[in-house]
Amino acid sequence: MTKPERVRVRRVYDEVSPGEDGLRVLVDRVWPRGMKKEDARLDEWAKRIAPSTELRKWYAHDAERFGEFAERYRAELSEPEAREALDRLREQADGGTVTLLTSVKEEQLDRSHAAVLREELGGTG
Repeated sequence: MTKPERVRVRRVYDEVSPGEDGLRVLVDRVWPRGMKKEDARLDEWAKRIAPSTELRKWYAHDAERFGEFAERYRAELSEPEAREALDRLREQADGGTVTLLTSVKEEQLDRSHAAVLREELGGTG
């Protein structure tokens, strides 16, 4: 039997998976285009942990920039407000599954800020 994922990354547009998603946390700074708040079925919107607008625009999901993006994003995560939010998410993940939700395209999930967050939170466990 495989161990359940402690931290998952999914698109906010994907169908909710009751019993698998655990705590559903939107980790984007901007509300997902075309999504009604009631349809998102969120437990939390963690804007403070999202990359800065400047970093997000610089990155523009250019695969060649992902390494540098991840490095810059981790630097942002070390700032006090973001560190506090990250620590809170880590505690929540220690207590059960946390699903990090983002509006990035499916093919960009592995190169997204949510993937960096998952790694920072310890991935699976």
